[in-house]
Parts: sequence; C-alpha cells; structure tokens
Amino acid sequence: MRWRLFILWLVLINAPIVLPANAETAPDRGSSDVMLLLNGKITDAATTPGEPIPGATLSAGGITAISDSSGRFRLLLPAGNYKMQISASSYAPLAVVVSLSADTEFNVQLVAMNVTEVQADMDHAAADSATNFYAAEDLPLANPGQAGIPVSIPGLPAETASGGVKAPQYFAPGVAGDHGESIAQYIQIGDFLLPNNLSANAHGNGYADPNLLIVPFIGNVETDAGAFDLRHGNHAENLAVAYGFRPRVEPFAELTGDAHDLDFISGWSPRAAQTGTFLGLEISGGNGFLRLPEHRRQYKLNGQRSFSLAGHQLTLFGVGYYGRSRIPGLVPIDARLPEDTVDPRQSDRTHTSLFAASDTWQLSESTQFQFSGFFRTYGMSLVSNFGDGLIRQSEFRTVEGGNANYHRRLNRKISVESGIDLQRDAPRNAELARLNEHGIFSAVTKNDFSITDLGSYASLSGSLSRFVSYTVGVRRDEISFDNADKMNPANSHGTHFGFTSPRGTVAFHLPQKHVPSVAFSYGEAFHTNDPRISNGTARGSLIAGARAYQLNATESLKGTELRLALTRAASSSELAKLDPDTGLQQNVGPSLVRSLTASVRRRLSFGSLQATFSRATATNPLTHHDVPEAPRLIWDISGASFRLPWKLQASGEFEYVGRKPLGDGFTAVPVCEVRGSFTRALLDGRFEAGVHFLAGSGYTGQTVETMQVPRDLMASERIVGVRKASYAGVSLSYHFRRESR
Repeated sequence: MRWRLFILWLVLINAPIVLPANAETAPDRGSSDVMLLLNGKITDAATTPGEPIPGATLSAGGITAISDSSGRFRLLLPAGNYKMQISASSYAPLAVVVSLSADTEFNVQLVAMNVTEVQADMDHAAADSATNFYAAEDLPLANPGQAGIPVSIPGLPAETASGGVKAPQYFAPGVAGDHGESIAQYIQIGDFLLPNNLSANAHGNGYADPNLLIVPFIGNVETDAGAFDLRHGNHAENLAVAYGFRPRVEPFAELTGDAHDLDFISGWSPRAAQTGTFLGLEISGGNGFLRLPEHRRQYKLNGQRSFSLAGHQLTLFGVGYYGRSRIPGLVPIDARLPEDTVDPRQSDRTHTSLFAASDTWQLSESTQFQFSGFFRTYGMSLVSNFGDGLIRQSEFRTVEGGNANYHRRLNRKISVESGIDLQRDAPRNAELARLNEHGIFSAVTKNDFSITDLGSYASLSGSLSRFVSYTVGVRRDEISFDNADKMNPANSHGTHFGFTSPRGTVAFHLPQKHVPSVAFSYGEAFHTNDPRISNGTARGSLIAGARAYQLNATESLKGTELRLALTRAASSSELAKLDPDTGLQQNVGPSLVRSLTASVRRRLSFGSLQATFSRATATNPLTHHDVPEAPRLIWDISGASFRLPWKLQASGEFEYVGRKPLGDGFTAVPVCEVRGSFTRALLDGRFEAGVHFLAGSGYTGQTVETMQVPRDLMASERIVGVRKASYAGVSLSYHFRRESR
C-alpha cells in the first residue's frame, strides 16, 4: 500500500504546471481573474534608513517570490484577501493579511516579530502571546551529518537514551519528556498541524520521532506552552513544537563528514521562482564517536508541492524514511566500559512512510475553510539491555486522520473558529520479548490495540479595545481504546472516554504594539496512556489530565525582545506506563510543575543573539517528593547567521542543564554542550565550505537502573546514561542555481 502511495506522490510532484502565456504565476485563491501587481520592498526597521533585506521569501495564495539585492519583490495575484508568509535570514517568520483590490505597493519593515505599514492579523494575537517563532537561520544546527534533533531550540534541551537512530526527545523546564507523554510535536503542512506523536509506542508513550525530516527544508520552528491552543489535542500539556517548511529551495548538493560519519543531501525545486515545490534526498551513515561502532544507516525522502486552484490553496507532502543502527545504550556513569556499552548486541531499526494533503479554501475575504488528511505507517524493532538482560520492543502501526476547520471574521472585535480533528493509531504486534537461555526472543507481552481520538473545538477571538485582545474556547475529545491481548485474552477490553478542555487567553497591549505586552492564559489538556494491561493487575488510568496557567510578559526595546513566562501545570496520576524490563505497569503519580523562563532576543543586520534562562520545580503533590529526571535549571546562549569579515558566517550555542534528581536519592551530573559552525561562500555564492563542532561533557538520558559491571560482585542501583562525545567535521555544498536577484 505504501509503495502505491509513494508512486502516486512522485506522479503528483512531477506533474506539469500550465501557466498563461503572459502570466508569471499559476491561478490562486483570489476572487477575480484580473491579475493585480503586488510589489514592494523588505527592509530592516532597526536601521536608518531601512537596510534592504535580500533573499527574503514571500508566499501568498500558493505563489512565492524572492526579494532581490535591493530588497524589492513583485507578485501577480487576482483581487482578494491573502494571508502572506514572510521569512528571511535572522528574522522571525511573519504572517500578515493583505487585501488586494488594485495594484498595491507593499513595504515591510521587519523587527522583533512586528511589521509597519501593514495591518497584522490580530485574530490570534492573544493566543500568540505565548508562542515563540524561529526562522531556521536563527537556530544553530544541532547535529550536522548525524542522527538526532533537526534543530536546536533555545531553552529546550534534547536528549537520547541510547544513541544511534533512536528518536531524541525535547525536554521542557520541570518536565521529564523522555517519551513525550506531555510534549506534542507537529509537522506543519500548509495550515494543518500534523501530529508526529505516536501514542502508546512499543518503547514509550507519546514517542515522537523527528528523524524523518531533512534539515535544509525546515524553514521555521514554532513553540508554545501546549495547553492553551485549541488546535492542540493529545500530549500537548507542557510543550508543543511545530516544524514548518520552506516553500522551495535552490537546487543544491551538500556533503557533510567527520572522522566517523558521512552525510549526503540533495534538494531540488523547479526553475519557475514562484512555484512552491521541493523534493529532497538524504543518505547518511557512520559509526558515531563512542567506542562501539554504530554501523548507522539512514535514508530519507522529503517532498512538498503547493499550488492554487479556483480559490483553493493545496499542499501535498510526502516522506519516506528508513534507519538502522547498533546502539551503545545506557552505561554506568561511574565506570568506563571497554566499548561504552553494557551489551554490544543492542540495536534499533525504524521505518516510516507518510503522505498528507491540506486544502485551505478562501471562500471570501472574511471566511476560510480548511480540509486536511494524512496516512502514515511506522515500524520499529528496538533491542536493549537495561541491566536485566536483552529485550526487544517491536511494533508495526498505521496512523490515519485529518482535520476540518472553519474560520470567519465577523468584524474587528469578533472572529469565530471551529473544527474537528480525527486520528486513529493502530499498532499491531506491539511486543515486549526477552532473550531466553536458548538465544531466542520469547514474548512477554504481545498486543494489537488502537486509540481513536475524535476532537471538536470552537472559539471566539478578537479585540475588546485597542488595548485588550482575547481568545476563548472549548475542546471536546472522544477517545476510544480497543485492546486485544494475544498472550492473555482475558485482558482484552474496549473502553471509551470523553475529555473536555476549556482554554482561554486575555492579552493587554500598549499603544501602537501588535505583540501583547502582558497575557494570562488558562487551559486544560490531556494525554492518553498505554491501554495494555500486560503483566499488571488493573487497567489503570487511560487518560491523564492536566491544568495549566501561564503569565507571559513581552516587551520590545529598540529591536531587542524581552520575554518572561511564569507557568504552573498540574497533571493527574498515571497508571498505564509499562516497564520495559518486566512488562509491569508503573504508577508515576501526579505532578506539579512551576517554572520561570526569561529570554532576551536581539536581531541585528549581521545576525541574531538570544539568551534563555529557566528555573523550575517539579514535585509529586501527594508525597511532596521531587519528580525524577525533570530538568530544574537550563541556561542557553545562542547566536546564528553572523556575518563576519572575509565573507564568513558563523553560528554557535552554549547550553547547560543543571543537576536534577533521579529518584531513590540519586542526582544527575550536569550536562554541558558548546556547538558552533563557520561557513564561507565562494564563486558568487554557488559554493559553500564550512566546519562545525560539538564540545560536550556529562551524560544524556540519565536515569537509575539496577546494573552490574565486571568489577562488581552483585548488581546494584546506580546512575546510567550515554556519554557525551566531542567531535568536529566539515561540510561542502554546491548550489546549481541562485534565485536571489
């Protein structure tokens, strides 16, 4: 089935676009056949006079344009109402509403996520007060040429508990997100947020794998607190992260390598500069920097096509991914093992395919519909040793779902929005098996199950006055669990639950400010737990609810953005998380997280700087004990896209995660990372050469396990983790054509 979808995708992405003989663009979502000229200039508001911004990407109605060396651009569009996306290196992505009824001069000054000379869309201003937008150029590369998170997000450390191709997970202040239970991850397809979390994965609950994405195609990243946006459903309690894509890329080939690893990426877009299409391939492999060679292999295919048809903005997106690797796994931090592993037989194999389609229908200047759907397959086989012998966790699942959304602007003070989300996760042969004395994996648990979530939501938003905006609404999720236990049929069951999530934000603005100065948010959220009873004695709590409050203050002073967020989130008890060693349920208990995050961001004509500080507490409100593995202290200082003398560009990041309790009286050692890169363009920008490095100390994925090493007389509880390794590498890239004019 997935090969048929893949062939269909290739046909669609290579289908020709027929243009009128005298037109520069394809038909779009405007309401008239008369083509109007939208032109203007993109400049930096922090300079006087405004310094032009070349290479900025503008997208409206499925048509894209690139600003030239003087910052000028031009688009031909029918009359109508458009939501224009603007992105540029060293500036945050921007969305503005443009009403086009005649040839229009459209001048934009970018500074600290504001624009002048245009009217910004204020419908979601209150909700956006807690949202951080990052252009990809403002984020340092996380692990060039290696597996891991695609980009490093300031203030959100990411860790993996094994290495190899095992999916890394982001952590929020005070939140132990090893398996993503309360952290949601999305892939943005057009206006649709496609969930990337895999509920009740064989290895973890809410597991999200970003390995399928090819880094150069990511155009922006959006983060928010999760619980306050009605679009967010399952797992969005403490954090939501969404990856957005560039509409197109300059055709390129890039080779990245170091002493142990090699990575090749190639990307292509059609020659027509206003056609929103890209297709890319990545092949990578290597042995990593720990003593055990990983023998890692990864193959990725990403593609997207956007086009307009009779008022509809259509986006098609496809992914294919296969990865396999040996993994070092967790080792005692107080003992150096010969190969940095307790068992060299540990391994991981993962594959996924994904096809998604989204249609945004601009019915009128004030009314918009959205229809989206997706289908995904996912398989994994993870062989691990946590100190109690070799185990295998495996599954194959299909995931399908979609979204329908209606938005209407009644007047300046009131907009209405409603929608329906559907997602069905159906893992098959979700198995925990243990290696027996005959060298054969024998199943301990084996289940077929499904989790179906039908969510509906409605909201009102707008401005009460020049100084106050609001968003208020409610979400209702109807969730069905169907569990077929192949080891013990008596444990099979079907269950249905409903969960209601009221959410709202009130924001207060200073005069002439579009970004809220102070905002207060309240929201209720949830995540689903594992429906398998397995070796336990009860079904446990299949829905874990949470209640969150946040006070967010924002100020912009001469191009410097200041943010302060105070958050309180309380979650209910969980009893359905399976222990990987025993197959028994784990009661991780309720939690109460209080956090303070302060950040400073400055965009300059030659780059961007950001510093983030987070401090958090996380306790069990019943026992008053610390929640294990949740980070309490996070420091992050990063800079990106710095233009240096001799045509050099640089980026860098310093990240520090302080000591955190691990339970049973153990405390983790701090983790420190310093990463950076230097690149230089040659031959008129056609060729780029660069170096990158990572200097790290400490251990990621730290936890407590009962483990015995050769020098020990018996097994004992101890801190285990994956040793951070330092490395350096080089990259070479060639652009087959340049699109900045």
